[in-house]
Amino acid sequence: MSSILIKNATIVNEGRQFNADVLIKNGFIEKIDSSINSSADTIINAEGKYLLPGCIDDQVHFREPGLTHKANIASESAAAVAGGITSFMEMPNTVPNTLSQTLLEEKYQTAARNSFANYSFFMGAGNDNLEEVLKTNPKDVCGVKVFMGSSTGNMLVDNEKTLEGIFSKVPMLVATHCEDEATIRHNLELFKIKYGEEGLTPEMHPLIRNAEACYLSSSKAVELAKKFDSRLHILHISTGIETKLFENTIPLKDKKITAEACVHHLWFSDADYAAKGNYIKWNPAVKSATDRSQIFEAVLNDHIDVIATDHAPHTIEEKEQPYSKAPSGGPLVQHALTAMLEFYHQGKISLEKIVEKMAHNVAICFQIEKRGFIREGYWADLVLVDLKSPWTVSKENILYKCGWSPFEGQAFTSKVTHTIVSGNLVYNEGVLDHHQKGQRLLFDRN
Repeated sequence: MSSILIKNATIVNEGRQFNADVLIKNGFIEKIDSSINSSADTIINAEGKYLLPGCIDDQVHFREPGLTHKANIASESAAAVAGGITSFMEMPNTVPNTLSQTLLEEKYQTAARNSFANYSFFMGAGNDNLEEVLKTNPKDVCGVKVFMGSSTGNMLVDNEKTLEGIFSKVPMLVATHCEDEATIRHNLELFKIKYGEEGLTPEMHPLIRNAEACYLSSSKAVELAKKFDSRLHILHISTGIETKLFENTIPLKDKKITAEACVHHLWFSDADYAAKGNYIKWNPAVKSATDRSQIFEAVLNDHIDVIATDHAPHTIEEKEQPYSKAPSGGPLVQHALTAMLEFYHQGKISLEKIVEKMAHNVAICFQIEKRGFIREGYWADLVLVDLKSPWTVSKENILYKCGWSPFEGQAFTSKVTHTIVSGNLVYNEGVLDHHQKGQRLLFDRN
């Protein structure tokens, strides 16, 4: 591995900003000092730029295997790295669903060949594979994913005994998608009776997949976790009422129940359906401006612990179908950090809090080994950003295989200029080094 010396950076790390140089050797941060005069294979002058720990995205859907017409690990990890995300955790609702240890390992082998970012993959839980789930190694797998709501294939877990088995027996982190399916089906039928299937529109999405559906499921997950003392992580909180389910009075490392907010639920509201339609159709749905502000407040006051993307691309053709046929999900990894930095420019969040929620806390939450912080002896997962380099999202600069973004036309103030993954300069001023690959994430768990 080559050595890298970063000079004159403003480092944002562990709640403070300071000017320093960083020396990287053999994949790791060897030295952080006010002035380092060591020789290196690559020297980066970071004067005027901010050096952040690389973002760790704990929820992505990279669509490989089986859905590679939408995306694949290579294309989406390239977009992630260009956006300052150095590590990702990918979900099991690919085709086939990742419901066996054999299929899980095949994903890891694919990523080892093709991923530009560091990677981990969730083991999927279904209604009938608990024995296989319990074989999962907590040292090298990020967690077990349970769809307590909308899913594809054989992944909706709605059997009470199965849920109790998962929460009582799985010794590692259980991540849940929480929407009550019965409530959603009931709401959908009411809307179909009133408007007909052809009369349904994207504006109805947050009314069909409403706050009640989310809260019923999330509160049930919390109840199960408390009953069995499970390690629960609830994904993509989309309502204000759900934020009250979580504590903020104990250190994150001691929390047994944690929560995630996604960039799209912090950025968009139901007022945006009129202009963007199915392009902001997600599950759980983007809801009211009040929900959005309450989620943002929960991020700031630590009821919500991490920020992620739920990156879930579909083709333009799929998204342009009528509402009832258009799939839910959208691409976000290339623009998540710059979107959060836009909130910083608006005075809504500090740089330190962005770093905490997108890097530090994800590492703590998942007990990731030697990542998520700028520390000597840690893996060099780093991103340099220029906070004064305006640009606009357009089809010409989108790296997602699907070729679109819900942020198209959005002007951002900040730009990612360099991304270092496991000590390698993978992204440099708009150029991706296709020879460098990420590492498998490991976890410091007993």
